Amino acid sequence: MLAADPAASIARIAGEAGVDRRTVYRRFASRDELLAAIYESRLSAIEHAIVDARLREAPVAVALHRYVENIITVNRTWPVDLTRMLADDDVRARRDASVREVDTFLRRATDEGLLRSDLPEGWAGALLPQLMHLVVRQLPELSAGQAADIVVDTLLNGLGRS
Repeated sequence: MLAADPAASIARIAGEAGVDRRTVYRRFASRDELLAAIYESRLSAIEHAIVDARLREAPVAVALHRYVENIITVNRTWPVDLTRMLADDDVRARRDASVREVDTFLRRATDEGLLRSDLPEGWAGALLPQLMHLVVRQLPELSAGQAADIVVDTLLNGLGRS
């Protein structure tokens, strides 16, 4: 609900959840506290997705597909934008650590020949989240694995024909 309408009130959120707004306020003292809990859950899910993908030790192609599939699941489960929370130093540090881990993996993918080395620095790291976001929005009927197939194929092979 907050992904569709970031200004949604606690009363609307409670109504959508089928509970009284007092129930929400018993758990979260304020709207900001509710948002912080949502962002915490999303960040934790991202961190788990990275660990589960085994970006440092799994074969690159396997790790890439698993990471993309995991993040697609995170994006579908927690469809909220983290940029509003990045003013918090701890949140920013956790997010930056996740980005560094993925960037390190993408350099490994380049070094091992899975990604082109003639692209601008950071190109794959900027493109990959956009592809994952696009598939979540445009192809919700696909399973996470099917959606990951499309993202990985597009990242590795592009849109052109040989």
